[in-house]
Amino acid sequence: MTDLQIAKKTALQHITTIAEKFGVSSDQIEMYGKYKAKLPLQAIDKKKAAESNLILVSAISPTPAGEGKTTMSIGLSEGLNRLNKKTTVVLREPSLGPVFGIKGGATGGGYSQVLPMEDINLHFTGDFSAIEKAHNLLAALIDNNIQSKTNSLRIDARTVSWKRVVDVNDRALRHVIVGLGGTTSGVPRETGFDITAASEIMAILCLAENLSDLKKRLGNIFVGYTYDKEPIYAKDLKAQGAMTALLKDAIKPNLVQTIEGNPAIIHGGPFANIAQGTNSVIATTMGMSHSDYTVTEAGFGFDLGAEKFFDIKCQSAGLKPKAVVLTATVRALKYHGGADLKSLTVPNAEALKKGLPNLEKHLENIAKFNIVPVIAINKFLTDTDEEIEVIQEFAQSKGVRVAIAEVWAKGGEGALDLAQHVIQIIESKASDFQPLYDWKSTVTDKIETIAKEIYGAEHVDYTGKAKAHLRKISNLGLDGLPVCIAKTQKSLSDNPKLLGRPKDFIITVREIEIAAGAGFLIPITGDIMRMPGLPAHPASEGMDINDDGEIIGLF
Repeated sequence: MTDLQIAKKTALQHITTIAEKFGVSSDQIEMYGKYKAKLPLQAIDKKKAAESNLILVSAISPTPAGEGKTTMSIGLSEGLNRLNKKTTVVLREPSLGPVFGIKGGATGGGYSQVLPMEDINLHFTGDFSAIEKAHNLLAALIDNNIQSKTNSLRIDARTVSWKRVVDVNDRALRHVIVGLGGTTSGVPRETGFDITAASEIMAILCLAENLSDLKKRLGNIFVGYTYDKEPIYAKDLKAQGAMTALLKDAIKPNLVQTIEGNPAIIHGGPFANIAQGTNSVIATTMGMSHSDYTVTEAGFGFDLGAEKFFDIKCQSAGLKPKAVVLTATVRALKYHGGADLKSLTVPNAEALKKGLPNLEKHLENIAKFNIVPVIAINKFLTDTDEEIEVIQEFAQSKGVRVAIAEVWAKGGEGALDLAQHVIQIIESKASDFQPLYDWKSTVTDKIETIAKEIYGAEHVDYTGKAKAHLRKISNLGLDGLPVCIAKTQKSLSDNPKLLGRPKDFIITVREIEIAAGAGFLIPITGDIMRMPGLPAHPASEGMDINDDGEIIGLF
């Protein structure tokens, strides 16, 4: 057994101890075994939450393996607690797609982990399963209504946009035909599957403020049209009550712990390249209700998760973040400077320098929201002093704070310098959050503001299909919703091959999906799909379980 494995086993405290440390009595929580619990919504105190300091951890455009935002978030929370700042880290739940695919789990790493890591990565408290069931219930109700001769809304099956979901990467399910097998098996139609993390119900759960709000949002899900061109919503199928019943426990945030024995809340898990990419409003508000400092993260680079965190989640919930930690790695900067993926562990200061414009663009984007950043250099064992110094000198030339964070190797101790910078930013009151756009702007104005200001695009093109969708959105009276642009995480543009800081490019919006329940529109760019595929050698190949029930190879 390694030192880290021993540390994880000895660190685990009973969840009642963590609950009391968090500020909730043990008789209030709903226990899921010894080390996991659900928190009651009554434990939210919005007045106290308004006094808490919210910190967002984001990153530059990542390599395929990611740059360690979750590890950084956990490490920062440990560092702040070491400096006597009562801090809770609030994270998203892992999807089984990436766990068994290419990225692995989403519980941090090394000495900056949330525990119990195996449970969290595999099923956890069943939230994803409940979301999947609620989503697929609506799908079943739609097809049942299309089939029915006695209880029919006359839904035009050709207009139904609601697919089914499953929480694995399974490219074979992207396009399917349902209703085969004769007249008793339904009406044949083309549809498909999305991954559960891309479900609108996941987005709804993460933006809902309570059960009543959840039910209302579920009822507002747009399904399609009747043969008379009348819009159909989930509430027309009387689906929202049963769907909410399935989510009655999933709406409650999950309490676990960090490896250093501090509270951690993990709840919700929308992807950031196809949804808003942040944990739930309820979880964030819960953390802020019981902490002086609340650390959270948003998926992928700042251009995706962070923009959506600010423009959708913060505007929807009235949150005002006080600081941004921008995670940067030597390997990602070398990647954006032209280095091959296989050579990122080889010292290459010149490639790193060529990749700095990507970091520069993300810093400029943070400034657009009027928030003060600090660059966190997530240090790897293969990083050289020369490479680290290049980043430090760049930060100094821009007048931006920078800290080396050795959170994987040292946990909270490795984040003390970073934590000091965060405290100084917050105590200086230098940040004054402002969103990028007004929701009342036209849909095209909102899309183009993000594309030009955040991505750096020269122009936005719309396909004929996207233009038709714009007309449909206007006819439905949904122009006032914010936009959640689906875009590759690999590039600031919609072309994953354009690394670094691309310029003079055109963003093409090929279609726009309506997420009326979640309360946003989804312009889709590039080749983004809602059902990822597995790599040639998925991470599942290295996983196993021994006779003692211990899971092996889950990192």
